[in-house]
Amino acid sequence: MDEQALMKLVQNGDQAAFETLMTLYKDRIVNYLYQVSRDYQTAVELAQETFVRVYFKSNKYRPIAPLSSWIFAIATNLARSEARRGSRKSAVSLDDIANDYLAGTYSEDPVDSGLVSNLRQALEELPPRYKVPVVLKDLEGFSQEEIAFMLKKPVGTVKARISRGRAQLRKKLEKALGGPEAYSVSEVNQNGKA
Repeated sequence: MDEQALMKLVQNGDQAAFETLMTLYKDRIVNYLYQVSRDYQTAVELAQETFVRVYFKSNKYRPIAPLSSWIFAIATNLARSEARRGSRKSAVSLDDIANDYLAGTYSEDPVDSGLVSNLRQALEELPPRYKVPVVLKDLEGFSQEEIAFMLKKPVGTVKARISRGRAQLRKKLEKALGGPEAYSVSEVNQNGKA
């Protein structure tokens, strides 16, 4: 069943169709929201709120754009609101970290050569105006037109923000890795990905 037919069933109150829709999108939405918020619990809560809104606002959906764009637009708006509130900050006691480390429960990922953590850190430091379009484009695979629809911005603005966001990521990675000679830009921007 295609997504438009599935959404039509959701609009008619079909519970099974809604569960199928959630199954199709929940992992992608949680992953996206985690990339934006950097807090798993917040991402899960925002994803739940996203699907509550999808269900109760399903009659407002119009098949002008792909269904995924509409759902991600809802998630993006919730993430923006959450960021503005800034009310959910996770606090970890330094004593807990020290105790975990001494108890041997702390482990470092041997596969991570530093690039992944540097990339995560650089992405986390990006201003939301650049972070959201970069995550939607490079991690979620949306087109610039779909992102423009989600963010309610002109395509040119989205293109500029993606470009500026990638440039900031590139600079942060070069700085973290010892300058541009330590890591080639083509490796960071391979296949248009940051």
